[in-house]
Amino acid sequence: MENRKREPRQKLYDEEIINIGRVTKVTKGGRHFRFSATVAVGDRNGKVGIGSGKANEVPDAIKKAVQTATKNVTDVSIVDGRTISHEAFGVQGASKVLLKPASKGTGVKAGGPVRSVLELAGVRDILSKSLGARTTINMAYATLKALKTQRSAEKVASLRGKKVEEII
Repeated sequence: MENRKREPRQKLYDEEIINIGRVTKVTKGGRHFRFSATVAVGDRNGKVGIGSGKANEVPDAIKKAVQTATKNVTDVSIVDGRTISHEAFGVQGASKVLLKPASKGTGVKAGGPVRSVLELAGVRDILSKSLGARTTINMAYATLKALKTQRSAEKVASLRGKKVEEII
């Protein structure tokens, strides 16, 4: 066998850590600490996913979270390569996220985990409002749910059996 070096594969998706938490399990021997990580991945061109992972060390938890996030990648409908087609509302637990399309040059008007998910999805112009609880993990999942509800004019036209011009 030849002694070949393994070349690292080029990453398909960009990653962004949303949350890292310390989880404690109390046993009769004392406290047992582990770490949980939530990560968003996306190609900044209409594909985004979120995943969580737990491990004894932070890098391992992040690695697991990235693996589950890449398994859960979904397509997002983006109009003109910059915004969403219509208003969307996402709910996860007590967290609620409202997304509104914005005109060109507006930028991503969002904060925290909502901004991370939107930027990784490839949305460049959008307005958002976080309602309810501000739990970072739930806000990220609520944003993803809101993005999943997006339907392009072509999709709506095909569902109704009409032409795109009739819809718009």
